[in-house]
Amino acid sequence: MTGRPVTVRGGAGPAGLLLVAAAAAWLWLVTRRDGMPAMPGTMGLGLPAFLVVWTLMTAAMMLPATAPVAALYARTITAHRTPRMVVFTMAYLLVWAAAGLPAYGLAAGLGRAAGLPATAATAVAAAVFAVNGVYQLTPLKDRCLAKCRSPVGMMLRYASYPRPSRDLRAGAHHGAFCLGCCWSLMVLLAAFGVMNLWAMAALTAVITAEKLAPAGRLVARGVGIASIALAVAVFWLPALAPGLTAGGASGM
Repeated sequence: MTGRPVTVRGGAGPAGLLLVAAAAAWLWLVTRRDGMPAMPGTMGLGLPAFLVVWTLMTAAMMLPATAPVAALYARTITAHRTPRMVVFTMAYLLVWAAAGLPAYGLAAGLGRAAGLPATAATAVAAAVFAVNGVYQLTPLKDRCLAKCRSPVGMMLRYASYPRPSRDLRAGAHHGAFCLGCCWSLMVLLAAFGVMNLWAMAALTAVITAEKLAPAGRLVARGVGIASIALAVAVFWLPALAPGLTAGGASGM
């Protein structure tokens, strides 16, 4: 099942709020980028600071594609819509914040890989590209993407949740599917550079197209094939992975 991308008719207000939150996160990242060290891996940040940056990054990259789902969920709310949507959004972001814990460990490990001899670092970069490429073509990716593209069935599930915890559980549930859909794309930032704003913008466009474009499933498969091609090409052009090869983790 591929599903059709959800539209935002009737929920422009909540969708607009998420887009504003995403824009604010982008503004913070752009204005603070120069104050962050241009280092591979965790950029020299400790775990608390990394989690803050990671959560803002995921808000900037994920909320635009999540806005239509949030708008659809908002249409099921008849009272206290704004505070309930805040809870839904915060629960969604908490899932991504929790994912920052393994992301920190992975970034630390890959950061050390950047200090390896050039051939070894390039092999690690190829592995990163290959992991994303293979995952993009798996049934699990298809399943998670289908839930993100056509979440009407999930709305029926959310309606069965007990009222006191409904918004929290709904946001976390959707966040889990979104994480399942996009985690391998986020891993690519280890190759491109965690705070490479050009890479972040490109991946945001990919994530949004996968979830909202009519041919989103084909976009996902095309990105998977392109990523596998990068896994091969990086041996000839190590600069394709500046976050892991000699070029360093350059930013925008």
